Amino acid sequence: MPISTSSIEVLTPTIQSVPVVFASPHSGLNYSKAFIEASKLSPRQLRRSEDSFVDEIFSSAPEFGAPLLRALFPRAYVDPNRSAYELDPAMFSDPLPGYVTTKTPRIMAGLGTIPRVVANGEDIYHKQMTFDEAKQRIEDNYVPYHEALSRLLKLTQQKFGMVLLIDCHSMPSADKNSRNHFSAPLADIVLGDCHGRSCDPTITDAAEQICREMGLSVARNKPYAGGYTTKHYGQPKYNVHCLQIEIKRSLYMDELRIERGPGLAPLIRQMRRLINTMTSINFSPLISPTLKAAE
Repeated sequence: MPISTSSIEVLTPTIQSVPVVFASPHSGLNYSKAFIEASKLSPRQLRRSEDSFVDEIFSSAPEFGAPLLRALFPRAYVDPNRSAYELDPAMFSDPLPGYVTTKTPRIMAGLGTIPRVVANGEDIYHKQMTFDEAKQRIEDNYVPYHEALSRLLKLTQQKFGMVLLIDCHSMPSADKNSRNHFSAPLADIVLGDCHGRSCDPTITDAAEQICREMGLSVARNKPYAGGYTTKHYGQPKYNVHCLQIEIKRSLYMDELRIERGPGLAPLIRQMRRLINTMTSINFSPLISPTLKAAE
């Protein structure tokens, strides 16, 4: 049964029977009229930052006993795969408070908590905004998302002794000459576990094996080792594991038109097999008996 607010939705199984939580932070489609009017880009251009249809691809998770958290707000509006206040001072007409982080590689790229650009580097806004505007966005969207995610992880760990978070994303397919960030061809699937720090390797091994059995090419941690969510929540020594999954968009969609492609239905079937595999892992050997979760 879904649990919904204006900013998030949790698709829940009748009974959560496995210590696994799925999350789709970048597939939200609620583009407000005010946001579109504040942008110099068209609605389609704004959507280039989305992980389009990823929540649909993983929507069967509750059938396997695992909840799925999905953001309803778009990534170009607020990015929950950042720390709460990673903001570019150049975007604002007033000074930022001291608690705001203003210098990270993500901010320099224009991809902070409130992004300055969409994924292909085009500026989003006509003019600067106030910090109060950004704060309100974060409080209305980012905060509920992470409160829901933290609650799901805590309740799952309390019930099963451990929890695995699978953070679900998509990635552009073209090479650098086709306006993507990377010159080398990408694998079909990139598994990010922060080079073994956010997730026990047996979990990543299981994901890689089933993907390869389905004929998908797989890379680990290159070019995506894991974002804020993976690094922040993934703490195996405290029985919290996090694995980021990136899916190449050309497998299932038209990346220019942002439309479903003929490969979507086969990919959904493949991801059902992946979900089945990840929820069928014997997690008992991975549980540390004495450590408590970090605050």
